Amino acid sequence: LEGGAARNFPKTEKKQDAGFKSTVLYIGRIPHGFYEKEMEGFFKQFGTVKRVKISRNRKTGKSKHYGFIEFESPEVAEVVEECMHNYLVYEKLLQVHRIPPEQVHPRLWRGLNRTKEPKDWVAIQRYRQQKSKTPEQQQKLVDGILRRDRARRKRIEAAGIEYECPTFV
Repeated sequence: LEGGAARNFPKTEKKQDAGFKSTVLYIGRIPHGFYEKEMEGFFKQFGTVKRVKISRNRKTGKSKHYGFIEFESPEVAEVVEECMHNYLVYEKLLQVHRIPPEQVHPRLWRGLNRTKEPKDWVAIQRYRQQKSKTPEQQQKLVDGILRRDRARRKRIEAAGIEYECPTFV
């Protein structure tokens, strides 16, 4: 560290806010437990929140740990971006960025107030298992049982064990 030339990083200038009137923020690295209700309650301290959406897995309904929030005014969105970027919440650093209005997807807020109930996979499997079988399916099951029984008998004989297995009806 001594005597070496320091690395020169290019100086970055902040974007000019002329015409950049975005009210939608991207929020990344959302921790577990900081969901829609908690997020809306937290961000109300800055100003009026119009919409909050956290991206979720379709199958399980669990959070994908990123989301979007929309405010009434662009000034509030700018203040939230400055204050909350790299803010520590539940041991995670939030990543907050404004999205330009032309980059906001028209279907971003689709399915906003729907909550995803995960499927009851135990009940689905129970239904599949208990469903009555056609005669062809029943015959296929019986053929498989008999085939495995013959293979088992051969292995027992090959091992030199004298055992009389009961037969299937």
